[in-house]
Amino acid sequence: MRAMAKKKAQKPSNVIARNRRATFDYHLTDTFEAGVALTGWEVKSLRMGKADLADSYVLMKDGEAFLLGTHILPLNTASTHFVTDPTRTRKLLLHRKELARILEATSQKGMTCVCTELYWKQHLVKARIALAVGKKAHDKRDTEKDRDWNRQKQRIIRANVKQ
Repeated sequence: MRAMAKKKAQKPSNVIARNRRATFDYHLTDTFEAGVALTGWEVKSLRMGKADLADSYVLMKDGEAFLLGTHILPLNTASTHFVTDPTRTRKLLLHRKELARILEATSQKGMTCVCTELYWKQHLVKARIALAVGKKAHDKRDTEKDRDWNRQKQRIIRANVKQ
């Protein structure tokens, strides 16, 4: 009798929130890992997965980077004497060379910096930000066609493997 192979236990994903819209709307070039300055209630909300990156982007001001448009929903159990602003501007922690590179790139016409992902790195919350160039409408259609074709290929492969 053949022993069944044990399945590997999947380790939990460390991703808190992902901005899928960014990959659809932009051509992403360089990526950076940045720390995020958060308050206590925000960390608790992120542990519960209450974050949305749909319209988030990075703004450079006075040589510092700030994350705008990130929506972190406060928990019902949050203390009432704290001001809980879900869309407040949060400071990003980057090295000076990275800040200079982002500032140089975003000062060019058509370039922007968007947040693509929030994730845990040990006990810290990190943001993956990327320099981006906006896509035209025909580029978006090409992206959709490629995605549909890849989906079709997977279905065909699965159907042939089962036979």
